[in-house]
Amino acid sequence: MKLFLTLIGAIGIMALLTNLLSEKKTYTNSETLYQPDFANTLDVISAFVFAPKIDTTPDSPIPVHPLDRNKLMANQADQVYRLGHSSVLMQLEQKWILTDPVLSERASPISWFGPKRFHQSPIAIEDIPQLDMIIISHDHYDHLDKSTVLSLADQTKYFITPLKVGDRLIKWGIAPHKVVQLDWWQSIHLNGIELVATPAQHFSGRSLWDRDQTLWASWVIKGQAKRIFFSGDSGYFSGFKTIGERYGPFDLTLMEAGAYHELWPVVHMTPEQSVQAHLDLKGKLMMPIHNATFELSLHPWFEPLERISQLTQQLHIPLLAPQFGEQVLLDQPVLANQWWLPTQHGLDISQADSSQPATIQAVNLKATGSTEISW
Repeated sequence: MKLFLTLIGAIGIMALLTNLLSEKKTYTNSETLYQPDFANTLDVISAFVFAPKIDTTPDSPIPVHPLDRNKLMANQADQVYRLGHSSVLMQLEQKWILTDPVLSERASPISWFGPKRFHQSPIAIEDIPQLDMIIISHDHYDHLDKSTVLSLADQTKYFITPLKVGDRLIKWGIAPHKVVQLDWWQSIHLNGIELVATPAQHFSGRSLWDRDQTLWASWVIKGQAKRIFFSGDSGYFSGFKTIGERYGPFDLTLMEAGAYHELWPVVHMTPEQSVQAHLDLKGKLMMPIHNATFELSLHPWFEPLERISQLTQQLHIPLLAPQFGEQVLLDQPVLANQWWLPTQHGLDISQADSSQPATIQAVNLKATGSTEISW
């Protein structure tokens, strides 16, 4: 893993130099520019190579509930299954939707090298039902896997992407009539579902030469009865409040919570920020994603789930943290059961990552009506 991260760091340095010479159109964040300099890149490399790594990977198997098509089709209710990282399979209005499809063993351009899954996918490609749409947040390898996309091409009606990401899919062989590309705040109605591309604070790129040449987005998924927000990847920014004001309240928020670090605070959220974003969005049920599948930072693998679990208990926010492949019925949700069991790993979670806030000024929302957290 250290060799891989060193390689990624070297690539990052080369990318910085390449971007200086590039004249191609690039996209930018609406609020905070993310443009790491040479010194920041060196700091990132140093942290991954030399910083102590405590529980960044599981020391025992992660529980997975095997799925097949018969199980999925047995219930026509609105339901959600977390398949891994940010890949979420859901049935809404009896339409099947999949977010950020990554079912391969590694999140990497190389099949034998790079971040490896902590757990197997709970479902085989051939058991995934006919999909009405695949929604993609951005083109990073842990969110857009070429092999998975091509394997699902024949059984997917539409691929919904931010601007220019769909061009990649078409280049890979996806039929152009299946690809819908949207800019921020653009929307489309497909098969009774309204989809809105909403802002996120992140970046994009899959090589040395394409930094920020495709757009990144969060997504509003609006059925007749339920509204779901899918964050993709994002740092915390005021855009969440704007989205909440325009499209909230949301029955469920699928919120990024993982791969954070003080060296890149602009493009990923701490657990406390993820909870605040959920509140900004006027969310009801919260499901943390972007964790417990790949080693992409220096925090313990279970830390995002535990910190969010502690905070949502204090704030009386209903938390959904299902095991991978476990069914979640939106009308009869079963709240988090803390399957990650952090105390068994011998680590005091409040001290797990000294670069992040160790204390929270918790607010009892029922008592005060407040929607702000102090980090």
